[in-house]
Amino acid sequence: MNDTNIQDSLLVKKYIEGDESALAKLIKRHESRIYGFIYSKIKDKDISNDIFQDTFVKVIKILKYKSNLYKEEERFLYWVLRISHNLIADHFRKTKKMRMRRDTEEFPIFSLMSDNSLNIESKIIISQLEIDLKKLIAELSDDQKEILTMRIYQNMSFKEISEEKEININTALGRMRYALNNLRKIIEKNQISLAE
Repeated sequence: MNDTNIQDSLLVKKYIEGDESALAKLIKRHESRIYGFIYSKIKDKDISNDIFQDTFVKVIKILKYKSNLYKEEERFLYWVLRISHNLIADHFRKTKKMRMRRDTEEFPIFSLMSDNSLNIESKIIISQLEIDLKKLIAELSDDQKEILTMRIYQNMSFKEISEEKEININTALGRMRYALNNLRKIIEKNQISLAE
């Protein structure tokens, strides 16, 4: 095991124990390799940036809340590359299945599902879900609500959000993570089902 491996595993351990700066060090150490891998598959700077950010949102979720899914003997870099590879595959699946569109006033989450075969009942259910989701989002703190709205409804990348709000990308990622966690708690507390 080389020094980088030892240092990576130590930084992962520190991050799991609550040292936020440990993740920043890991990102800085591996960002060019991870971004390069993503860009080599996507060939689009903005989409690559989004997948890079989404990769680390997933890394944060796993290390913070499901750290048992990260095996210490794994090399951190290859583990993250596997996550980004899965997100790249998801991206290509979505672009085949969905027509992305950006409305002028808002970007409804369910407009991504441009399935013309939806019957009236399904359309009503989706419309009601969208109304319910907006009510749930309204319960979040202003900072979290704003980031979630910019990311989901305005389809902005984390880079665009950080520039618009004049905040660090990690801050934007953190607020998004807290927003999603709080949204989950609100859904659980109210025993709401967001499925048909």
